[in-house]
Amino acid sequence: MRASFRLGRIAGVPVGVNWSVLVIFALIWWGLSANLFPESYPDRSVVAYLLAGLTAAVVFFLGLLAHEVSHAVVAKRNGLGVQGITLWLFGGVAELRGEARSPGAELRISGIGPLVSLIIGIFFGAIATLLALAGVQGLLLGVMAWLGGINLLLAVFNILPAAPLDGGRLLRAAVWKATGDRTRATVVAARAGWILGLALIGFGLWRFLTGTGTGVGGLWLALIGWFLIGAATMEERQARVGDALRGIRVADVMTPQPQTASGELTVADFVDNYLFAYRHTALPLIEDGRPVGLVTLDRVRGVPSGERGSTTLAAVACRADDLVLASPDEPLTDLLPRLSECADGRALVVTDGRLVGIVSPSDISRAVQRSSMRDQLTTGR
Repeated sequence: MRASFRLGRIAGVPVGVNWSVLVIFALIWWGLSANLFPESYPDRSVVAYLLAGLTAAVVFFLGLLAHEVSHAVVAKRNGLGVQGITLWLFGGVAELRGEARSPGAELRISGIGPLVSLIIGIFFGAIATLLALAGVQGLLLGVMAWLGGINLLLAVFNILPAAPLDGGRLLRAAVWKATGDRTRATVVAARAGWILGLALIGFGLWRFLTGTGTGVGGLWLALIGWFLIGAATMEERQARVGDALRGIRVADVMTPQPQTASGELTVADFVDNYLFAYRHTALPLIEDGRPVGLVTLDRVRGVPSGERGSTTLAAVACRADDLVLASPDEPLTDLLPRLSECADGRALVVTDGRLVGIVSPSDISRAVQRSSMRDQLTTGR
């Protein structure tokens, strides 16, 4: 999930927001301002309801941000890089580079988020309790009570033992600790995610079809269940691929000394003299032996035929700041998460800043096939 716009940095980590946040933010604001608060505290002004709903929605998302920042901070303390934090439709995600190196690190990274949500929930719940004991009965009490309840609910939901929830990571840490097999632990957590996803879809559709609660609430649960199934399936697939590639270095799969070009070359020259002559679908751009961009066939297709003679490769190439760089001795499993984040799907391999190779999805696919064939031959002996 990519950020539509950036908010800045917190604890050195880039923080962004996907446009889908606006949807859930508007739904929460509307639900509180038009339904919950007017029903619980009648005879207030429309402006008061709107301000109370807006305040609650903003603070709620700040709590989500604190949840994700805590993951990022603990991950960095446990030796992992953090690509960034993105808030989106289903909450937030801290994009980590690589995986935890031990069950203990997995436990600490995963457990801190629900703990932060729990603390936030207790904090606002305590304020609501004190206000009620002091005889305060109004929108302020309603906002505090809602924030306390929603953050406690968020903490409880997140510790459900199913991937990709934090509870799924905790389950994986436990199974990993017990069996010593990280791949098996990931598969167990992913299968639990499947079960939870199916349960949510079934329950949500039942609520919608029977009219229990609100129809929108039932469909929302079904949508969350569908997301959990998709994410859990992806995690299991990535775990199996990672297991097949374990022990393989980037140098073992890269295409060494790839064909390169200058950014001043026109798109027409690339099509006529490089694309068909070398059958490349990606071409690194270099200056003094150092990569400064990457142009792919998909990017070239976007240039109208009448403009190809005047458009340079530098104008359509992936920028230097967006390149995925790797070292030859880097484990291939460490590169995979970064490779999946790249729109062009390639990584450039460098030594002392100079280009020495390129890794493409087909290189990864061949490595997986070779590993699977090796395992089959070994098993058949």
